[in-house]
Amino acid sequence: MIWGMTTSTFTLVHVALSLVGILTGFVVVVGLLTGKRLEGWTAVFLASTVATSVTGFGFPFHKFLPPHYVGVISLVVLALALIARYAFHLSGAWRWIYVVSAVIALYLNVFVAVVQAFQKVPALKAIAPKQTEPPFLIAQLAVLVLFVVLAIVATIRFAPARLRTA
Repeated sequence: MIWGMTTSTFTLVHVALSLVGILTGFVVVVGLLTGKRLEGWTAVFLASTVATSVTGFGFPFHKFLPPHYVGVISLVVLALALIARYAFHLSGAWRWIYVVSAVIALYLNVFVAVVQAFQKVPALKAIAPKQTEPPFLIAQLAVLVLFVVLAIVATIRFAPARLRTA
């Protein structure tokens, strides 16, 4: 039992939160690219992504592993996004800090989703069983490049003069 749930129920909750975070995260990034704040979508994205990272620590473990480092990094990045968005209201440098941290938070969720896909999807596991093979590395590099480009373009387009509430 984890937090009063069976392991399978807890896993389903964790995965559902992660999928909600990824889906709403992409909506939020589209908003950043079009200069829209998307208040509701942003709140759901940030809350579900924080919940995903927190629940990741609820699984039993005996030593600190790479997924735990990703979880800590994600929580730090999310803290920055929350502070930039809700404490400093995107003023000054906090605008780009929010954009970059939100995109990084989404990237980390997608990074983990790719890892999970290569672990769980038989066809992907067959071509990269150790996750050190070229197909896995190419997939992760493509995801990284996509998110670097998204962060740069979103930072440029989510400018104070263009912001509007949607």
